Amino acid sequence: MTDTTLTVAAVFQPGTSDAEIEAAAALAGRRRKRTVYFWRYFILFVFLGGWELATRLKWMDVFFFSSPKAIAERLVEWVVDGTSEGPLWYHLWVTMEESLLGFFSGSIAGIVAGIALGRNRMLADVFSIYIKVINSVPRVVLAPIFIMIFGLGLTSKVALSFVMVFFVVFSNAFQGVVEADRNLLANAQILGAKGWQLTRSVVIPSAMSWIFASLHVSFGFAIVGAIVGEFVGARYGIGLLINVAKGSFDAAGMYAAIVIIMVVALAAEYAMTWVENRLAKWRPAPLHEIH
Repeated sequence: MTDTTLTVAAVFQPGTSDAEIEAAAALAGRRRKRTVYFWRYFILFVFLGGWELATRLKWMDVFFFSSPKAIAERLVEWVVDGTSEGPLWYHLWVTMEESLLGFFSGSIAGIVAGIALGRNRMLADVFSIYIKVINSVPRVVLAPIFIMIFGLGLTSKVALSFVMVFFVVFSNAFQGVVEADRNLLANAQILGAKGWQLTRSVVIPSAMSWIFASLHVSFGFAIVGAIVGEFVGARYGIGLLINVAKGSFDAAGMYAAIVIIMVVALAAEYAMTWVENRLAKWRPAPLHEIH
């Protein structure tokens, strides 16, 4: 039985069939889901409605904060007619290409480096000081350096996204490997596992929760890296649209670009959750999980 089933079962009289308990649990689950979605949409409606009302009543200056209506109109304009710098979809594609390349390269490098240093104490002791020094540098200040080295094209944005992602994933992968269950490792070694087989069969699965936790947030950092790089210097991308809107004091354009970034990041989060659930089916579902 699930946790919801057990909770519902506690209020039934002795002799109630399992089918009745399961049906009541399913009904309770559906009611809870409807309640959650109701409050989600209600809060969103109150927030946007309050924002629109505040701008109409002049409680908020539309020059700085725009309004939900103006932002929606700007988004429609960009989708239908494009931006002054070209089609919206091309700018979005450029930013996504930079973010995805930085995300995948940074994630793979971070996972490999984290596992390698986590499994080799000597390597960890040697390189730890260099990793701490590099990690202490604010990543966003590297944007002008990368643009100076690689130019205004794709490479400089991917490099910044890579750096933003690498250290987040590396830290979690390393910590996940270091904190692998020692009893499980000892049992696997007793059964004859060693070297790469031990790492592949025990250490990596043990660190998966740590790694996926970092991947959930690292894609957001990849987008931040791409946007910051475009903001400093670029010919295309969502960051360029924000920069142009800032230069023309177009608050609606700036907020519209932010909304686009939020939607993309939210979609990536759902995609990451789907991949995680597919790859970690063995893991029990968290309590009160909301789908």
